[in-house]
Amino acid sequence: MSDFLQTLIDIIAERKANPEPDSYTTSLLSDPVRAAQKVGEEATEVVVAALAQPDDRVLNEMADLVYHSLVLLSSRSLEWNQVLDTLEHRHRKDLPED
Repeated sequence: MSDFLQTLIDIIAERKANPEPDSYTTSLLSDPVRAAQKVGEEATEVVVAALAQPDDRVLNEMADLVYHSLVLLSSRSLEWNQVLDTLEHRHRKDLPED
């Protein structure tokens, strides 16, 4: 796994702590409704790409979805690790009991 995901999370946190007026990330962080809309838009683009476009397009749209999802989480003061914790919790529920 690449460490770039953490780098991206750190960049988003930096933009939140020190907003830059011309930053796209800053603009989304300051407007959680817009950030949520972008997640929906990107999710739709992932579906369209998955159904009818080449793999490189799927990867590009998925990258956009991940980025916008991270920004949305940050705009709500939530963290990627909380998403991972939720996934782990769900997985543990699916495991058979001893």
